[in-house]
Amino acid sequence: MSCRSLRALAAFALVPALGACLDVNPVQDDFKITSNVVDWRDEVIYQLLVDRFGNGDYNNDQGVDPSGLARYQGGDWQGVIDHLDYLEALGVTALWISPVIRNVDTDANVDGYHGYWAQDFTLTNPHMGDLAKLRELVNTAHARGFKVILDIVANHVGQLFYYDINGNGFPDETLYGSGGDSTEVQRVTEYDPDFNRNGRIQARTSLGESGDAQIRFIYLPEIHRMPPMPIEFQNPNWYYRRGRTVHFDPYVDPFNPARSCDAQCALAQTLYGDFPGGLKDVNTDRPDVQRAFVDVYMRWVELADFDAFRIDTLKHVDHPFWEYFAPQIRARTKALGKKNFFMFGEAFDGRDDLVGSFTTGTKQVDSAFFFPQKFAVIDRVIKYGQEGTTSIENQFRARLNFYGRQPKDNGPVAADGTPLTTQQLMVNFLDNHDIARFLYQYKGADAIPALHQALTFLFTEDGIPCVYYGTEQQFSGGNDPANRERLWDSGYNTTGETFRWIRTLSDMRKKFRPLRRGNLDIRWSTPRIGDESDAGIFAFERNDGGKRVLVVMNVNTRHASSTQAPDGSRMTLSFPPGTVLVNVLGDNDIAQTGFDGSAVITVPPRTTRVYVAQEDRDGIP
Repeated sequence: MSCRSLRALAAFALVPALGACLDVNPVQDDFKITSNVVDWRDEVIYQLLVDRFGNGDYNNDQGVDPSGLARYQGGDWQGVIDHLDYLEALGVTALWISPVIRNVDTDANVDGYHGYWAQDFTLTNPHMGDLAKLRELVNTAHARGFKVILDIVANHVGQLFYYDINGNGFPDETLYGSGGDSTEVQRVTEYDPDFNRNGRIQARTSLGESGDAQIRFIYLPEIHRMPPMPIEFQNPNWYYRRGRTVHFDPYVDPFNPARSCDAQCALAQTLYGDFPGGLKDVNTDRPDVQRAFVDVYMRWVELADFDAFRIDTLKHVDHPFWEYFAPQIRARTKALGKKNFFMFGEAFDGRDDLVGSFTTGTKQVDSAFFFPQKFAVIDRVIKYGQEGTTSIENQFRARLNFYGRQPKDNGPVAADGTPLTTQQLMVNFLDNHDIARFLYQYKGADAIPALHQALTFLFTEDGIPCVYYGTEQQFSGGNDPANRERLWDSGYNTTGETFRWIRTLSDMRKKFRPLRRGNLDIRWSTPRIGDESDAGIFAFERNDGGKRVLVVMNVNTRHASSTQAPDGSRMTLSFPPGTVLVNVLGDNDIAQTGFDGSAVITVPPRTTRVYVAQEDRDGIP
């Protein structure tokens, strides 16, 4: 290990815990940190689960069970290296890989292949490879122009301990209560007891409660289910110890009001409860825990030269933690010489005020995974046509109201050095590993055109597009684990229509700068979803340095629609009067602005057109 890494870790006495790391993961002293990002708005992110992307090394296939997607399938970092050509052909530019640290291998016949069950923050997951292989992946990707994003978790560890409620030193399942008129029968598992609204999980026998239940770490080295490392994470007070979250949202029980959960109750469970399945919630209110998470994740930047973090379970950790963590990471990566380090977080929620709250001010994360847009726009408008395109306009307005307007200190900057805001850096997506795939949710006769239209919106709106692996192969799996298919079953086909469509969109986005960096101005939206002339139309311009691109989409599935309302009013553009507009996505359709700057453009159903001024048809660099 380099002296730089040891100094970074010495701050909270990690060095003794690194003895095994030194043996297992040798580090070359001449390793160099690089800076690879010009402007994050230029990137196209590709999310991949390493265990499902490519199996390049059969020597690390211990525990693989291809019969069930809840088990390890055999993918590894060598498999990603082997198929960088495939990713280049697709046109993506940034690889978001699943967590790299050692996990609990298996629990209740479900495996930790995804990486979210941390056991040792200092070691690599041996199913994926060693540190040398991880560094080879990052170095090779960088050499070929890819950026690499590391998925991290600061909310919980795997199911590494149980609550010894009855004090017998064994993990039990127990029934409490007689079931008579005055009591209910309660089943309690010491691995995963329900949330205690009054504080820590209590020890309990037939005589009643007797104080805080001890936590007992499990020692099963054959499946890496052992006390967490570094050793500081074995401090019982580093965990909230309040039990399993039962209600993430307010809940009213009409039969037993005492079991209802108001907004304050739901917030407490969201922040302090163990994640369902026994993932133990770390006490991120503690300053020593905050420093520890900064140090363990900065170490991975130092060791493997990652360019960004995707942060899991953002809303399950309170704001003060992020107000410490994010500025520390930004300052320390900048001090390493790594410019434009980027952090975006996952708050699995449809509320803009909640998701946006983690991006406001100058101290929190740079951006968020745009779940509200997924639910309000991708699903309700584009996919199902349940609402008019005014809902897209409303979503854009919500972005302006609820997401960070201030650049972050030491945060991402544009190519010219101008600081960027959250509103310019939102990470847009159609589906991911936590929700059913687009083609599972939507099975209409126009399913593929709908998918292509949603992808087109993703690649032309402002923000950073993120493609979930397998979308290019038209995977259609349902909820976890069905949405985590093996990519190699597709044969890495590069000739399919959706693969080629994503490549077309990526090339277009690269060719026309305003689609990456331009301001977005809405030119037409409509509440109408029926037979009206403009039903389903949404149009917006991207403007960068006076160069413009016009995007006109018709989400209506039944008829062509135009940018003219039933009352005869027409769309007004910022292009000069008389400008000839050429569609650069598809059929080379021609339109022209009138003397007043207006234009009536008719678009077939389930189609999107992208127009530029005729003189710009060969590109806007």
